Amino acid sequence: MGRIAVVIDNGSGFTKVGFAGEEKPRFILKTASCLHDCTTAMRGMPCSLDALGTSPSGSRPLKHGIVVDWEAMESLWRHLFACGLKISPKNWPVLMSDSPTSPPKHREKVAELMFETFSVPAFHIASTGLLALCSGGSLSGLSVEAGADVCHATPIYAGHTWHKATFRLDIAGAALSKYFHGLLLEACPELRLQALPRRMVTKLKKQCCYVSLDYEAALRASTLRLPSACFCTADGCPVTLTDERFRCPEPLFQPSMLGHSSPGLSSLAFQALQAVPETIRPKLAANVLVAGGSTLFPGFPQRLRLELKALCQKQQQWPAVTSGTVLHPHLVAKPERGLAAWVGGSMAGSLHSFHRLWVTRAMYEERGAGCVHAVFD
Repeated sequence: MGRIAVVIDNGSGFTKVGFAGEEKPRFILKTASCLHDCTTAMRGMPCSLDALGTSPSGSRPLKHGIVVDWEAMESLWRHLFACGLKISPKNWPVLMSDSPTSPPKHREKVAELMFETFSVPAFHIASTGLLALCSGGSLSGLSVEAGADVCHATPIYAGHTWHKATFRLDIAGAALSKYFHGLLLEACPELRLQALPRRMVTKLKKQCCYVSLDYEAALRASTLRLPSACFCTADGCPVTLTDERFRCPEPLFQPSMLGHSSPGLSSLAFQALQAVPETIRPKLAANVLVAGGSTLFPGFPQRLRLELKALCQKQQQWPAVTSGTVLHPHLVAKPERGLAAWVGGSMAGSLHSFHRLWVTRAMYEERGAGCVHAVFD
């Protein structure tokens, strides 16, 4: 193909783009960004990433990791090629991430856009779970992702994703930010807090919140014993945070707090391990990699490790279901895990051995968009 690959990681919150072999993406933009003039890049006129604005409230190209607005995604990709990387996509192979639970027809649609609209010479699509695992230098393990709009527990063995054993939780960073805003208003029913910008709420969430290792015990503790955090809004409204700090991320482990019937992320990870063949469970449990921006809360890896270990131990007490194989989960939580999927794509796309996995234009023209299923994971 003659060139290194362009790596694009499409997240519900942010899209990351850059070149394979680099340590971090060149650009990280809100996926909900939109062009003031979407035809600028198409006409080849000078443009800038500053031309990106914010989509109307509630307008998101991806929902729970799955594309719901193809026109908006196409505009975003076009702008990133022309104005961000300043390249012509027809000269560059593209490696793109996809949600582990995305419908097969959606992957065909992406391939169609890449080959028909952007005229790329070669294309590859891989699940974020596999790419995240690649960032840790492994092709076998359990990938536990928590991003802006969705969480996944994805078991992977020898580079193969067990799709039927992949579980999804539709609570993630965006839902936590909304919940956190409600907690702020509950603690301080000040009118000025009602108008607090979403960006500020998200910033406070990232700076102040943490995961409690024992939620019930933390709730019982006196507020005088809880570490507090104080801040002042732009218009001078003082706010002191106490239990709101650890109550905010708790729905990741107890979705019922937000009215969801789904099990928490620890239980989904355990279910994913139990849903794969018994012979490979120990190997996957020995490499549980956490990834995504919503895993960056202090205490998140420790809480997940404690609960997953407890579930594995509890299973041994059920004679009717236990097999005698004791699982010993080992978590891997790297500091840069918020960019794990993109970093994994960068690493994979730079390997010479990976080149045989590309779907080339000739393959696409011969077999159609369905050929991506042969390479997806």
